[in-house]
Amino acid sequence: MTEKFSPSRQKAEAAFSNLQTPFFAKAEAAEELASITQSREAKTLRLREARLAKELKDRESVTSALLAKRAAAK
Repeated sequence: MTEKFSPSRQKAEAAFSNLQTPFFAKAEAAEELASITQSREAKTLRLREARLAKELKDRESVTSALLAKRAAAK
């Protein structure tokens, strides 16, 4: 099913191909950047949740230590 195109058609096909290649490369780069951004946001969220959980745990342990100290002082 190989067709023989006229020279002008071959030139037009080549020119169109040259225009299409950067367009698809740009789309692939945009998809890659979106993927990187999404993974970065997911990691940031995971780390934020871990930090907040640690801070809460630390606050609770300090509070319980202060309460124990007050109870021992009475």
